[in-house]
Amino acid sequence: MIPELGFIALLLAFFTSLLLAILPQIGIAKNHAILIRSSWNLSYLLGIFTSISLGVLAYSFAVDDFSLSYVVAHSNTQLPIFYKLVAVWGGHEGSMLFWLFALSLWVMLFAYFSRHIDPIIASRTLAILGLIFLGLAIFVVYFSNPFIRQFPLPPEGRDLNPMLQDIGLIFHPPLLYLGYVGFAVNFALMLAALISGYLDAAMARWIRPWVLVSWLFLTLGIMLGSWWAYYELGWGGWWFWDPVENASLMPWLLGLALLHSLSITEQRGIFSYWSILFSLLTFAFSVLGTFIVRSGVLTSVHAFAIDGERGAVLLILFFLLTMSSLTLFAFKTKLQQSAVYFSFFSKESLLLLLNILLTIATVSVFIGTFYPILFSVLGWGSISVGSPYFNSIFLPLIVLAMISMVLVLATHWQRFSRTKLGKYLLLFLPSLIIGYLLIEYTIAQDDSLNFNFTAFILMSLAMWLLLSTLSLLGKNISLQRLGMIFAHSGVAVAVIGAVMSSYFATEIGVRLAPKQSQMLNGYEFHYLGFRNEIGANYTSEKAHFEMLKNGKKITALYPERRYYDVRAMNMSEVGIEWGFLGDIYIVMGDKLTSQSGIDGEFTFRLHYKPFIRWLWFGGILMALGALFATVGLRKVR
Repeated sequence: MIPELGFIALLLAFFTSLLLAILPQIGIAKNHAILIRSSWNLSYLLGIFTSISLGVLAYSFAVDDFSLSYVVAHSNTQLPIFYKLVAVWGGHEGSMLFWLFALSLWVMLFAYFSRHIDPIIASRTLAILGLIFLGLAIFVVYFSNPFIRQFPLPPEGRDLNPMLQDIGLIFHPPLLYLGYVGFAVNFALMLAALISGYLDAAMARWIRPWVLVSWLFLTLGIMLGSWWAYYELGWGGWWFWDPVENASLMPWLLGLALLHSLSITEQRGIFSYWSILFSLLTFAFSVLGTFIVRSGVLTSVHAFAIDGERGAVLLILFFLLTMSSLTLFAFKTKLQQSAVYFSFFSKESLLLLLNILLTIATVSVFIGTFYPILFSVLGWGSISVGSPYFNSIFLPLIVLAMISMVLVLATHWQRFSRTKLGKYLLLFLPSLIIGYLLIEYTIAQDDSLNFNFTAFILMSLAMWLLLSTLSLLGKNISLQRLGMIFAHSGVAVAVIGAVMSSYFATEIGVRLAPKQSQMLNGYEFHYLGFRNEIGANYTSEKAHFEMLKNGKKITALYPERRYYDVRAMNMSEVGIEWGFLGDIYIVMGDKLTSQSGIDGEFTFRLHYKPFIRWLWFGGILMALGALFATVGLRKVR
């Protein structure tokens, strides 16, 4: 009976969203104050019903209710309660319900914080959000219902995918969903502004905090996903240009462009068309990301489903959102902007260049992700687009972006300052020296490494950006300016981590028996042996390594291979030693039959990843920058 309550709550949320999409619009047309104000109460009801539905599904997992097909597919009585609860969004149906839940949270938040703005704009925005919710609710109810019963009841479930049995499942998907769905608010606000026939500085000021918070969540979600892939998949990398990774990168890039464009629209009254288009496309690409993950049209280790029918419905929703919003943009955008003149080398020009670079990056990712599908559909065979394509495009874009980020500090609106330009140019010399020393230090640890000129240029530019940005620190600094410093410093730090770990990482595959050792990057990997262990829902073989540097023990690492009985899957759990200047990383492979008869011989993959933690630390700095900027905007008001 309890699962039916969850489905009833979902249906009530469905009908509430229908009312939210219709009643405020009638109220605006009829100038009926009660109907206009109803949008606030309906928004809160929407959140309550969706929360109940998600809570009932979580309860069903907690009590092992195997009458639900979704619980059977993603849980097991041996699964720890911790993973049972997060398994709620560990599969397609539950993740889509969480998508609705996240949207309802944003709707309630907007309803709460919009009480003091123009009620027509606010209620129209809530109506548009209700319409978006309605479209996704139709999809969940008819094509992705997590409350479907099955009889007879099986004695056991199939267990949660072992790859998802990790703490990353708690934070990574929710953060991504909150980021994806949060862009619906600025999408709806922009549509409301278009329908009302204006976009001014006040509207840009109202949209910017919602974009900042959504971009903050998406940044944290992407960084956590990168970290999760690094230690869970056992390949030692942090970005694979996988279609699902690209699905989150595209709205992130567009959201970043939107933030800068809105800032110019607010302060200078220009770039309004850029702001409108970025607002509409950022959320549209978030829906496109949902299609990529859940349609099965693209192969990925991150994908949730292989279902053409569901994919077709999501694709229809994407096209409806995109085409309707762009049509409205084409017919309703009649902005009367005053002429604003600025020199070729000014803050406006450099920020325009940044918009263009981010647009090129997004289009490049889109083409690289979907070109293989088009190639196959046209009957030309199969083709794969991988790292060489993306790296060849992104390297020059990153170089230009970092240079423009430094030069924008030397400019004012409409002009630039020769004094400031000279100051920042002087910082380039110490940047070259620091970049060179960091590379030489890393190379000195391993004779197999060679100096790389491309890495040197990227490192020098990243250090130049970091030093130039930190030079802004001083007295009486505002929260918004502090947010910019954190965010831009985060970009520099992330680039340093990405460059060093990509160009100067070392690895080796070895076959080791107990008491044998292997040297790598100045570290001695001494394998002592292994032991068998029994976990809650798996058995494992856990190796024991001692790590030595110059003959002295620095730590012990325990990589392992787990076997999950229900899923009949093997998973590697890597051994990692964190370091400020680099990570030691061990992956345990297959057990071998030793010719000498010694038990415990395995294959291992040994890695040293210099500066890789800087990558994720940079992501945290970017998110903190967005947080400071949001708080700063709130204080200004």
